[in-house]
Amino acid sequence: MPLVNPLDSSHSPETAELAKFFNETLGFCPNSVLTMQHRPAISKAFINLNKAVMANEGRVTSALKRMIAWVSSNATGCRYCQAHAIRAAERYGAEQEQLDNIWEYRTHPAFSEAERAALDFSLQASQVPNGVDAEIKARLYEHWNEGEIVEMLGVISLFGYLNRWNDSMGTSIEEGAVESGDQYLGKHGWEKGKHDGSRY
Repeated sequence: MPLVNPLDSSHSPETAELAKFFNETLGFCPNSVLTMQHRPAISKAFINLNKAVMANEGRVTSALKRMIAWVSSNATGCRYCQAHAIRAAERYGAEQEQLDNIWEYRTHPAFSEAERAALDFSLQASQVPNGVDAEIKARLYEHWNEGEIVEMLGVISLFGYLNRWNDSMGTSIEEGAVESGDQYLGKHGWEKGKHDGSRY
C-alpha cells in the first residue's frame, strides 16, 4: 500500500473535471492525482500547472516534452514517473525508434542534435548538485529560443515535484503504465519497485 491511499475519482468534482486532461495524456487519471485530492487545492493547482507546462507554445513538441520528463525521472530514479513519461511520449507521437532507444539518446541516430541538447539539459538539471553549466547553455542556444528553454525547464521542474511525490508516497502504479514500462524500459531493468502497491 502507498503511504497515503488515493481517494476515489469522484471525491472532488472539480478535480475530476480537471483530471479529464489525463485521459488524453495517459488514458487514465493517475493515482498520484487521486492521492493529492486529500487536499483538493493541491490536486487542482497541480493539474493546472501540468496543463500550462505541457501546452505547446513553440517548437518543443508534446513528444519531446515527455521524453524530457523521462530523462529527468530516470536521473532521479522514480520508476512510476519513468513509466508514465514513456507512455505519454508514445501517446503523443514519439517515433518508435526513439521510444525503443531512449536510453541511447546521446548516440542513436533517431535523435537530432536539438533533441540531444534538450535531453542533456534535462539530465543535468535533474541531478543534485545541479549540472547545468555554460556548455549546456551554449548547446541549448544553438537550437532553441529562450521561451522554448523555459518550456523545457517547466517540464523538468514539474517532474522534480512528481518524482519526489511518487517516490516518497510509494504511489501504486496503474496497469497501463506498467504495460508501457515493460514494453519500452523493461529490457534495461525497469520494474515497478516500490510502486507495486505493497511497500508499506
